[in-house]
Amino acid sequence: MIEMTRKGKGEKMSNLIVLTFDDMDEAGKVRESVKQQEKGGRISLDDSAVVVKDEHGKVHVKNQMDRGVKIGAVGGGLLGLLIAGIFFPVAGIVVGILGGMGVGALADMGIQKSFVKEVSDAIKPSTSALFLIVRDADPNAALAVLRPYKGEVYQTSLDPEDEQSVREALKKRT
Repeated sequence: MIEMTRKGKGEKMSNLIVLTFDDMDEAGKVRESVKQQEKGGRISLDDSAVVVKDEHGKVHVKNQMDRGVKIGAVGGGLLGLLIAGIFFPVAGIVVGILGGMGVGALADMGIQKSFVKEVSDAIKPSTSALFLIVRDADPNAALAVLRPYKGEVYQTSLDPEDEQSVREALKKRT
C-alpha cells in the first residue's frame, strides 16, 4: 500500500501523508503508534511532524529529526572519529556529528516548513495534524495503526486506491 515505485526505474519513492484530527492530542498519539510499528520494522519513515493548534489558536510544531539529519549525524560522527583518531576522539566525534547533521539538514529530505505553515493555518483551534513521510510500510500494519483513531486525510501522494483505504480506516474508531 504505502510503497510506490518510480515508473520504469524500480526505485522506491517516499509518500507524504497529512492527517488532521479534531482533538489536540490525537496526532501525537497516532505518531507514537506509528513509531511503535517503526521499531517493529513494519513501517519506515523519513520524517514526521505533529502540529497542534491550541484553544487560543497558537500553533505548536513538534518535529521529529528527519532521516537526512540522522544519516548526516551518523556519517559525520564516524568521519570525525576517523579524522580525530587518537589525539582527541571525543571532540572529533562531536564536531563530526554536528557537521554531519548540518549536511543532512541541507539534503532537505524532510517536510517543507512552508507546507507545515499552510496546514497550520488551515486547521481550527483545539485540533491537530500529523505529517508523515513514509518510505515503506506493510499495508496491514499501516491501516491497523490508523483504525483506533478518527481523523481525515488532508493530503497524500498515495495512489487513489491507497488513499481511499486510509480514508476508510480513519472514518470511525474501532
